[in-house]
Amino acid sequence: MSEPVVSIRKLCRQYRQGDHVVHALKDVDIDIQPGEFTALMGPSGSGKTTLLNLIGGLDDPTAGTVSVDGVLCNDMKPGERSDMRRDHLGFIFQAYNLIPVLTALENTAFVLQLQGVPTTERRARARSALKAVGLEGLEDRRPSELSGGQQQRVAVARAIVSNPAIILADEPTANLDSKTGKALLAMMHQLNVEQGVTFVFATHDPNVRDAARRVVVLEDGMIVKDQRK
Repeated sequence: MSEPVVSIRKLCRQYRQGDHVVHALKDVDIDIQPGEFTALMGPSGSGKTTLLNLIGGLDDPTAGTVSVDGVLCNDMKPGERSDMRRDHLGFIFQAYNLIPVLTALENTAFVLQLQGVPTTERRARARSALKAVGLEGLEDRRPSELSGGQQQRVAVARAIVSNPAIILADEPTANLDSKTGKALLAMMHQLNVEQGVTFVFATHDPNVRDAARRVVVLEDGMIVKDQRK
C-alpha cells in the first residue's frame, strides 16, 4: 500500500466553554490514502469539522500528531503552515469564499499566482480546471454573475488547479438545492475516478454518504465507525 496522504495519531482537541472543557476530538487515529473519496459523518458537534480543520492546519491540536503528504505539521511555524496549505491542500467551503472582484478565471488562478506560476501557464491551467468542472465559456464572469452551483464549481476548480495532495470539503453541498448538489457531487466523483483527486468531506448530506467509498462516523469527538465500501 502506498504512503497515506494524511496520517493522524492520538489526535485530541480541547477548548474552554465558560467553566467547562469541551473535548472536540479524543484520541483519533486515521489514515487517508491517495485517491480516497471519504465522507466524515456525524451529528453537529461530533468533531467532523474540527478534524477537517486540523488536517488543513486551520487549528492546532491539543495533543497528538497530524502529517500531510509525509510532513509532520505539529511544529510548523505559521508561515510554514501557510505554505503547506498553499502547496499541498485544496479547500472547498460551504460559503464558496470566492473573491468578489475577481472573475472565475482569476479566482481559479489565484493560488497559482501565490505559488509564483507564470501568467501564461496559470491562465492555461485555470481554463483547463474550469473546463473540467463544466464552466467553459464562463471564465470572465464574476461571482455575482454566477449561480450558487456555478460559484461552488469555481471553488472546486480553484481547489484542483494546483494538483494538491488532498482536497478538504466542508459541507460543500449545504447551500445548494438538491439537484445542483447532486450534480456538483457527481462532478467531484468524476474528478476522483478519472484524475485520482483525493477528497475528504465533512458533511450531513446523505447523497455524499451514498457516493463516498469510505464513511467515517464521529460521535462526541471519537470515531465510532469506519466503513469502506
